[in-house]
Amino acid sequence: MTTESTTARRDRLDGLRDRIASADSKNDLIDAIDDALGVAAPQGDPALIESLGKRYKGQADDAMKVHDRADTVSRKGLPDVWVGDTSVLAQDAVDATARAADQMAEALRGGGNALILFSDLLETAQTKDSGGRTKLRNARAQLGDKDGFFDDWHEDDGEEATRKAARTLAGHGIDEVAGAASDADDAARRCARDLNKYASEARAGKMGTDELSAVDRIALADTSNIGGDPELNEILTANDLERSGRAMENLSPADRARMERLLADAGTPQEKAYLMKALASGYSVDEVEEFGGKIHNKDEEWLREHLAPVSTNSSTGQEAQTFGQENWSQDGNTCVPSSTVTARAMVDPVYALELTGGPDGQDDSDAHFRERLTDEQMRLHEEGDGSNEGWWWDRQPAGMDSDGQVDISNKELSPHTGDAYESHDMDSENDRRDVLPDIEESVADGKPVPINIEGEDDGDWVGHGVMIVGQEGDMLQVYNPWGTTTWVSEDDFIKGDFSAVTDDRFNKDNNGDVNRVYIDQD
Repeated sequence: MTTESTTARRDRLDGLRDRIASADSKNDLIDAIDDALGVAAPQGDPALIESLGKRYKGQADDAMKVHDRADTVSRKGLPDVWVGDTSVLAQDAVDATARAADQMAEALRGGGNALILFSDLLETAQTKDSGGRTKLRNARAQLGDKDGFFDDWHEDDGEEATRKAARTLAGHGIDEVAGAASDADDAARRCARDLNKYASEARAGKMGTDELSAVDRIALADTSNIGGDPELNEILTANDLERSGRAMENLSPADRARMERLLADAGTPQEKAYLMKALASGYSVDEVEEFGGKIHNKDEEWLREHLAPVSTNSSTGQEAQTFGQENWSQDGNTCVPSSTVTARAMVDPVYALELTGGPDGQDDSDAHFRERLTDEQMRLHEEGDGSNEGWWWDRQPAGMDSDGQVDISNKELSPHTGDAYESHDMDSENDRRDVLPDIEESVADGKPVPINIEGEDDGDWVGHGVMIVGQEGDMLQVYNPWGTTTWVSEDDFIKGDFSAVTDDRFNKDNNGDVNRVYIDQD
C-alpha cells in the first residue's frame, strides 16, 4: 500500500476545491464532496510528538552539564601534552569537547523545540480539518441521494437553491480541509528540515569507528577552515565523518597504523582534517599519503585557499568564490560541467589540489589554475556528450542535456559522496515543495545537489545549471558557476525564482523557473 505524501494530499485537495466550486449539477457536487471526504486527514499524535520534544530538551540540559565541566577545565589551563591516537593537544581536546557538548545541546534543544512546534501546528491543523469535514458532511446530507439518469437532466428552482446552498457550505468546508492539509504539510516540512540540520550538526558521534579515540574523533569533527563562521566552514561534513569512519574500519592493521601516523605528524588540525577528508573521498592510504606530502606543514590560509573552493563568510547575500584573482567560474557555455567540477572539488580535496596547485600541488599561478579549471570543464563537457555550435574549426560548447548531467554527476560525484544521481522534473510549486526536504537533508550532510533553472531572453528560452551546496534555517546556499554563492529563501525556491542567484532572465516576469533536480529521491 502506497502512502500519499503530505504534498500530494495538498495538491489533490486544491483540485477538489476547484471541482466543488464549479460543480453545476447535484451529482457532480456529491462526487466532489465524497472525494474530498476520502482524502486522509493530517496524520500524527500531537501528544506523543510533544512528549518526544520535551524529552530531547531534557537531554540538552545533560549535554550542557558536560559543556560546563569541560569549559571549567579549559579555563584553568592545561600543559602542552598530547592525547589520543593522532597527537591532539590536551587543551585543544578539552576545548573541542566543550564545543561538541554545546553543539549536542543545541541540536537536542533545537530538535526538541522543532517537535514541540510541530505538535502544536499539527494539532491546530487537525482541528481545522475536523471542522471542515463536518461542513462537508453537512453539505452532503443536504443533497440527499444522487439523482437518477433522467432526474439529473432537469433541476427545478428548489433543487437549484438546495444545490447552491450545499455548494457554498461545501466550499467553506473544503477551504478548511485544504488549508489544514497545507498547514500540516508546511509544518512537517519545516520540522523535517530542522531535524535533518540538527542531526547533521550533532557531529561528535558521526565518525563511527573505534580505530580512533574519542578525543581524535571529537577534534576532527570540530575543525574548520579559518575565516568566517566556523560552523559554516567545517572541513569534514557529516557525510565525510561517516565515510571516513567506515574507511578506517575497513583498513588493514598496517594501513590503519600508517593513517594514524599521517594524522599524528600533521602540522595543523586543518591538515589532519583534510587527510581524513581524502580518505572519506575514497582514496587509498597510498594516495592519501601522497596527497599529505603535498600539503604537509602548509598554513591554515594556504589550505583554505587551495582545498576549499567555497568559503562562507555570511549566511546572507552573495559572495565571490576565488582562487587568487581568479573565480571558480565557467568558461564558455559550460554551466553544468563547471558546477560539477566545483562540486567535486568541494567533496574531494585531492582533486581540488590538482586544480589549484597542479600535479605537484605547489603551483600557485592564477593563470595556470584558470587553464586547469577550463580544461576540466571541457573534459566533463565531452564526458557528458555536451552539444556544440559554430564551425568545425571553432566549435564552442552549447549546453548539456539531462542524460549527460546525470552521467557526469554519477561519474564525478558519486564515488566521493556515496550518492546516486537521478533526474526529477519539478513542474510545479508542489513538486519543488515535495523534494525540498530531500535536498536539505543532502546538503546538510555535505552532498551538493545539482538543479536546473530556465527563463527567457528576448523571447528565446535559456537554461542554466547551478548547485545547492548549503542550508541554514530557511535559506539555501546556491553555487552559480559564474563564480558566486548566493543565499536564497525556501519560498523563492518553491516559487522557482532564482533571479537573485543569476539575473533577471530567470525571474518570474521572464517565466523563470527551477525546473529539474538531480538527486537520489526515494
